[in-house]
Amino acid sequence: MLTSREELEAELGEAARAWLDAALAEAADDAARPQTAADDAARSGAAADASRTAASPYASPSWELRYAAAGRHCGQRHADSVRSLLLVEARAPLASVTRLYDQGTAAERRAVLLTLHLLDLGDTALPLVEDALRANDTRLVAAAVGPYAADHLAPHAWRHAVLKCLFTEVPVAAVARLADRARGDTELARMLTDFAAERTAAGRPVPEDLRTALALTAPAGHPAPPTAAPAPTEES
Repeated sequence: MLTSREELEAELGEAARAWLDAALAEAADDAARPQTAADDAARSGAAADASRTAASPYASPSWELRYAAAGRHCGQRHADSVRSLLLVEARAPLASVTRLYDQGTAAERRAVLLTLHLLDLGDTALPLVEDALRANDTRLVAAAVGPYAADHLAPHAWRHAVLKCLFTEVPVAAVARLADRARGDTELARMLTDFAAERTAAGRPVPEDLRTALALTAPAGHPAPPTAAPAPTEES
């Protein structure tokens, strides 16, 4: 869970607080500087493909170097929150977000994914979410199904994201707005029922999270559709 700057400063030591203040000041300075036409295009997403291929680490603003060093200076427990604050303070454009994701460690990628909904990127960062959902790193999958995915993933991709969570044993509680998006979704109900049937036919248990997600697909006021096997009882 991300924590606020005030909460961080209450927990960090003096050296870490000084480092954080300097890092956030650099990010704010970068956000405030006059934007070039290329910057504006990157912020709007119009230059997404070009920025993805042409971005150079040598052209990165100084706060991006701070991003990578967050865990070393503020501790791994606070790294996600520090990195998120940097992204928000810098009003990170798509070029920066993409560069930090592409060149980052799994932890650095996770912080990008956790922050996307706080940035003014529209749907231009969806390729990052789609990339994370192709991974088998459960930390990235869980971060990828947050509020940004809930707002921007198309129905087909979102349904497969829910299934990805079940396949990789990421709790469906990680899926932002699951109840809202699943309600009345007959196609998701079909996919979940098919998955349950496959598990049952293979002699494998149906995950309780699948039953939870399936129950949410029922329209308001209707009973949940059945799974292929009855829910386990204490006697069984």
